[in-house]
Amino acid sequence: MDITPEFREKLLSVIAKRPATIIQHILKHGSITSEEIKSLYGYNHPLRAVRDVREFGIPIETFRIKDSEGRNIAAYRFGDLTKESSAVSKKAGRTALSKALKKALIDEFGSKCFVYQEELDQTLLQVDHRIPYEIGGEQGSDTRFYMLLCPSANRAKSWSCEPCPNWDIKDPSFCEDCFWAHPERYTHIAGNAERRIVLTFTGDEVKDYDALIERLGLNDAESFIKKFIKDSLDKDL
Repeated sequence: MDITPEFREKLLSVIAKRPATIIQHILKHGSITSEEIKSLYGYNHPLRAVRDVREFGIPIETFRIKDSEGRNIAAYRFGDLTKESSAVSKKAGRTALSKALKKALIDEFGSKCFVYQEELDQTLLQVDHRIPYEIGGEQGSDTRFYMLLCPSANRAKSWSCEPCPNWDIKDPSFCEDCFWAHPERYTHIAGNAERRIVLTFTGDEVKDYDALIERLGLNDAESFIKKFIKDSLDKDL
């Protein structure tokens, strides 16, 4: 891809470490894969690293390739340079907006993670778009377009969203029906026909959790709970 001197200057003006690393790799090699982002640079959440680049107004397009084990993974390269978005590049403004949104969300919903429904110190919560910015764009300051996530939920959302086919389709309505946008009402999880119940053990319940894991192990505990629910429902029928 031919890069104009003006756009190269813009690329090189990004000095924040994570987006600059992605930019330099693409400049040198033409593209970068999610596998390379993790293995070469140690960024365990490739989608978030690529999002950093986009927030500087640099168009990045996603495509699919095979990884070293033959699995389909995401790869990224510079997009149409004529569609550079100055609106996206207001990184500092978006940070300030997030602070205002965070206060508004906490005032409205309480200081809790929207996914795990855990009450947390507000310093541990992060503001996230319900629909990824790259798909839904900026949606103002209305709290209904945003959610509060604990770091664990935010990482899980990034991991789950990365292989979702909607990164190529970019249909906001598809995201609207996803668990990661609306855990209170959804029809799929990142495009998969799945349902999820998040169980949080607190107080005296922690002893029950520890006993369950000690007896069954972490991998079999989920199967045990599912079987218990099914058996209970079958009895009622």
